Amino acid sequence: MTDAGRRRSRLRALLAVLVAGAAALALLWSATTSTGPGPWGRTEGGGVPAPGSGPSTEPDDRPTTARSDHGEQRRAADEGGRFLTAAGGSPVAGTDGPVHRYRVDVEAGTGQDPADFADAVDATLADPRSWIASGELRVQRVAGSEPADFTVYLATAATSERMCAEGGLHTAGYTSCRLPGKVIINLDRWLTAVPDYAAPLGVYRAYVINHEVGHEFGELHEACPGPGRPAPVMQQQTYGLAGCVANAWPYVDGRRYAGDLVP
Repeated sequence: MTDAGRRRSRLRALLAVLVAGAAALALLWSATTSTGPGPWGRTEGGGVPAPGSGPSTEPDDRPTTARSDHGEQRRAADEGGRFLTAAGGSPVAGTDGPVHRYRVDVEAGTGQDPADFADAVDATLADPRSWIASGELRVQRVAGSEPADFTVYLATAATSERMCAEGGLHTAGYTSCRLPGKVIINLDRWLTAVPDYAAPLGVYRAYVINHEVGHEFGELHEACPGPGRPAPVMQQQTYGLAGCVANAWPYVDGRRYAGDLVP
């Protein structure tokens, strides 16, 4: 064989090796992309993994929504104004008329049990001496997720002052107040009543609930009808009794008890 023939033979052999190698690489690539995840996380069919379907190589030190919400709630509690809603509800109280549904909220961090405050509100508003005695309305406490006509809040002096001021009422952090859909009870008054009230704390508590809820029902302030007589529940008893005797109820001896309207 001549030198030229030998060179052509070697070239053909080299080409055969290259073709065989290319075919082998093609088969390997096909197997990699069609039978399972490959080195770049591809899935069957040559796609890429869905977001979040596989492990991340980044450390999970980014803030999550839950952590962010928790921080906001903690700051709100430090500043005042985060409330906890009493669980559950109450039966409808009253004999006739539209049902006024209410929710009970207690400011967090006060040490007051929402269930205990709700029990006191329920007992007051369901009492036969309270507003249901008119036979023209009924009341019911609802759970937090249910629609309510108004909410009864128990709030610290600072928070109650701020809440009342948002509606244009200035309490100096001392009195309770009512805004449309909001009955705001000052925690200091709830715990200590007022000087010279000359009645048990429970009487003042029933009074302040009935007074502020009375405003929610459209009642206006009334005056003491005379020395030694019961104070009307719509009298501003927190500022003094003006010679009257403490009274917590709008109905006395089965009849609506009231004084003259205060101009």
